[in-house]
Amino acid sequence: MQRPERDKPETNAEGGAGSESNSPATLYDFMVVSNRLPVDRCAPGEQGDDGSGWRRSPGGLVTALAPMMTKTDGAWVGWHGAPDETVKPFSHGSMDLVPVQLSTDDVELYYEGFSNATLWPLYHDVIAPPEFHRTWWDSYRKVNRRFADAVVRHADHGATVWVQDYQLQLVPRMLREARPDLRIGFFNHIPFPPPEIFAQLPWRQAIIDGLLGADLVGFQRSSDAGNFMRSARRFLGASVKQQQVHVRGQNGDMTHIARAQSFPISIDVRQITELANNPDIIERSRQIRQDLGNPKTILLGVDRLDYTKGIRHRLKAFEELLNEGKLTVGDATLIQVASPSRERVEQYRLLREEVEGTVGHINGTYDTLENTAVRYLHHSYPIEEMVALYLAADVMLVTALRDGMNLVAKEYVTARTNNDGALVLSEFAGAADQLKQALLMNPHDIDGLKDAVMRAVNMSPRESARRMRAMRKQILDHDVDHWSADFLHALNEKVVRDDS
Repeated sequence: MQRPERDKPETNAEGGAGSESNSPATLYDFMVVSNRLPVDRCAPGEQGDDGSGWRRSPGGLVTALAPMMTKTDGAWVGWHGAPDETVKPFSHGSMDLVPVQLSTDDVELYYEGFSNATLWPLYHDVIAPPEFHRTWWDSYRKVNRRFADAVVRHADHGATVWVQDYQLQLVPRMLREARPDLRIGFFNHIPFPPPEIFAQLPWRQAIIDGLLGADLVGFQRSSDAGNFMRSARRFLGASVKQQQVHVRGQNGDMTHIARAQSFPISIDVRQITELANNPDIIERSRQIRQDLGNPKTILLGVDRLDYTKGIRHRLKAFEELLNEGKLTVGDATLIQVASPSRERVEQYRLLREEVEGTVGHINGTYDTLENTAVRYLHHSYPIEEMVALYLAADVMLVTALRDGMNLVAKEYVTARTNNDGALVLSEFAGAADQLKQALLMNPHDIDGLKDAVMRAVNMSPRESARRMRAMRKQILDHDVDHWSADFLHALNEKVVRDDS
């Protein structure tokens, strides 16, 4: 999938009022489309990892796709992160990047509004109430059109286009209508709700129709793919056979077959393993334990500060275990990393206040002069520090109320190269389908969560090794390269029409 050698994008991207309308577009045979580009702008005075003013972003999606982008010489379409600014296409490392401009209003209405205050809570089992505003929906459609237009401008004839996640669910249909020659894939990184919940969305038909513009719609779990198929049948009257939807145009003729399948995303196993064996990081993990007073047990939670992650349930269970004397400060410490998330959204501001208030109450009640009950860290950390934390922790707590996958669980297991440690994992996280040897529990059941924590704390080395060995094998056999290769192979394979 090599691109034509012409009109290579500018290598410098400092922003400004430039546009690409006066020059011919570079064409690509492979394109990834996501809300954000895989780079962040450096702070003033800092230099990026390739000598420019940009550095590669952390995160699972970038880790998953960046190596493939360099191999295919493709292009990545996305917002560059600053509103009201136009940036020309540019290169970073071996990747060509096509920025999409968003205004301040776009960020407020399309991103913070419809994407994260309507779709996010709706798709996560309405843990928080979704809001439905027509102005948000209008902005969502407008911005999705802008992303689609960028692809149309840069996609070569017959190109493969892989659209990512819930912010861009209308893009596949827009591409299908403008460029029927394209091979279109879509991957939904978050859960897809059952029809009974999805029914609340006033624009449910348009969303389903938008997704059905793709040849292949990927999900984290088979249950998510099933929910999507049931919604397609219920709200569009689509003809659904097995995993195929026979999509028809306005004249009633079938235009293509859209398939829905599960492709559980994974992690860069090699990176985590190398870091876990790095002597400096191993020493850092020892320093972390020492700084905490060398407690017998360190419990660890690592999450974005989001109401779907079950942080409040985790804190409640830990507090009750302290109150009951099953855990004691000095013998046990909980490290809670809660990286900042969507801080301009009211629900998230309220959540931060509640979590920090709960942590303060627990520490005020149970701390001693020598030891603290909960070490709360409202920061984002580089992967090196995260692996050190994984090595320091005896028990990993993943208590999500609803989660598409949860890569933290997989990172922790991968880092435990000695096959020790224990993973307490919510059955409502996608990772539970694969990591069946974890201590699975229902986070809404606080007593059940407490029982799982105590089983993890008291687990014998033999049982821990048996469970961890099986989980590590599963992840090592299904790493992030396996995920992307599986999806692209399925996208490009010949579809046999199922009329049975």
